[in-house]
Amino acid sequence: MDKPRWLTRLLSIAGVLESVVALGLLVDSPGVASILLKAQLEAPGEVIGRIAGGGLLSLSIACWCARNTPVAPASLGVAWALLAYNVVACVTLAWAGIAMANAGIPALSASVLHGLFGAALLVTLLRRGQS
Repeated sequence: MDKPRWLTRLLSIAGVLESVVALGLLVDSPGVASILLKAQLEAPGEVIGRIAGGGLLSLSIACWCARNTPVAPASLGVAWALLAYNVVACVTLAWAGIAMANAGIPALSASVLHGLFGAALLVTLLRRGQS
C-alpha cells in the first residue's frame, strides 16, 4: 500500500467535503442545524455556526494544499489536526444524536462517517513510518 497516496486521497476528500459543509454553515447555519440536528438555532447559535464554518473552511483549505506534499512535516500536522477534528465531530454528533430527541438518524449518520474517516486517517498516519 502506498501510504503517501492514501494520505493524499484522504486530505483531498476532506478538502472537498468539509468545504461544502463550511460554506453551508457560513451561508445558512440555521439550515444546516435543521438538517443535521432537526433543531432551530437562535441568534447566538447562528454566530457560533458561522464561526465554525470559517474554521472548517480554513481546515479544508489546509487539507487541499497539504494533499500535494502529504509527507511534509506541515502536511502531517494538517492531517493530525484533521484527525482531531474528526474525533471531536464523531463524539459530539454521537452525543447529540443520543441526547437530543429530535436529532436521531442524521446526527448519528454523520457521527459514523466522521468516525470511519478518522479511523482511516489514524491508520494511515500510524502506518506512514512502517515499511
